[in-house]
Amino acid sequence: MQTVVVGAGEVGFDVARILALEQHDVTVIDVKEDVLRTVHNTLDVMTVHGNGTSAQVLEEAGIRGADLLVAVTAVDEVNLIACMMADRLGVETTVARTRTDELERTHSVLEAKDFGIDLVIHPEESAAVEVTQLIQRAGATDLLSFCDGHVQLLGVRLDAKAPVVGEPLRAVAASHPELDFRVKGLVRNGQTRIPGGDERLQANDQLFVLTRPKYVTPVTRLLGKGNVDISHVMVLGGTRVGATVARKLSEQNGKRIKLIEPSAERAQELAEQLENVLVLHTDPTDIDLLVREGLADMDALVSVTDDQESNLVTCLMAKHLEVYKTVGLLSKAAYIPISQAIGLDAAVSKKLAVSREVRRYLRGKHVLSAATVHGLDAEILEIRAAPRAPVTTKPLQELNLPSGLLIGAVEHDDSTEIATGSTQIGPGDRVIVFVLPNQVGAVEELFDA
Repeated sequence: MQTVVVGAGEVGFDVARILALEQHDVTVIDVKEDVLRTVHNTLDVMTVHGNGTSAQVLEEAGIRGADLLVAVTAVDEVNLIACMMADRLGVETTVARTRTDELERTHSVLEAKDFGIDLVIHPEESAAVEVTQLIQRAGATDLLSFCDGHVQLLGVRLDAKAPVVGEPLRAVAASHPELDFRVKGLVRNGQTRIPGGDERLQANDQLFVLTRPKYVTPVTRLLGKGNVDISHVMVLGGTRVGATVARKLSEQNGKRIKLIEPSAERAQELAEQLENVLVLHTDPTDIDLLVREGLADMDALVSVTDDQESNLVTCLMAKHLEVYKTVGLLSKAAYIPISQAIGLDAAVSKKLAVSREVRRYLRGKHVLSAATVHGLDAEILEIRAAPRAPVTTKPLQELNLPSGLLIGAVEHDDSTEIATGSTQIGPGDRVIVFVLPNQVGAVEELFDA
């Protein structure tokens, strides 16, 4: 697939990286030469210096032969115009990142289709939803929903005193038959494993568990995470993410939210918009000030300022003050792998929202969604089984599936089940598959006719 990426910032870089790893032809456009130089020296892609709204620049990038254009600059107008021009020049699929939902409002004058945009992505909104879910699920480091919310993927890091440490997975599952769950991924010492039943759990293992929503709380309790009621939350940063998180949490019964914003003008604006949120104008990087504002009394801290280093440091300080749950907005690739290892409970990245949607377009026609989570070097595909697909011919235990591939859950016409060896996938079923990068092609062959 030939792809043009407009914007070489953190999001654009990550999209280009994913596409290059998938052996696609990628050209990256940006107005900043130093940023393009970094892209060119780091990734196996072509680069073009210029504005993505220029027909000449797009032509130089090979737009007439492109299959996909992804516009992810920091300026909405540039993204919209780049997609519109690409659509007029015959590009089959266009994706635009926007910071406003104006194009998707019911009574909007202009819609995405008016610009020839196939998909509009709101990374800030997606990040805010993820943060809110993580606060609701106090013991989780990651939380993703599949099959229209009928199945959830739960990330949990094992403490040294967790009751399951030292136990093989098979024994853990057998001792709690009332809980419908399966451990589908494990990260140990920075390496991803697709675990078998004989895998013994160790302290600091990062587990990725597939279960039904009603079992999330008992499963986290089983893995050593207490059922903590998070009612007092401090949000640092009145960014779009921070404001959305504060609003969503304040709409939940029993939640008391305190939002810290350094800009007096922005703080006043948010105070008027968020009726049930206490908005304070102060410096979110000043730890002493935060302590005086009650940081040590909080159940959770959400740090989503534009300063990622500050987000990381503030979350670590909050853990030192025994705040139960900390969530930080981190996008730099160097920070995310170490964040949880040094004490951060959960890291959220805006760029992952774009990457997930682009991955979906890269996959075959039966792939409904594709997701990744921090630290897990595996892709999670939601895929529909085609009629007469090889995967529908036998129960899973008889299919001799390749290593590096694990069936997580199956949604039939009238039910959803966490997969076991006796599970039979039928034509048209939606299936959650955990797959290592080198086995993605094998998955597509198994589910295609």
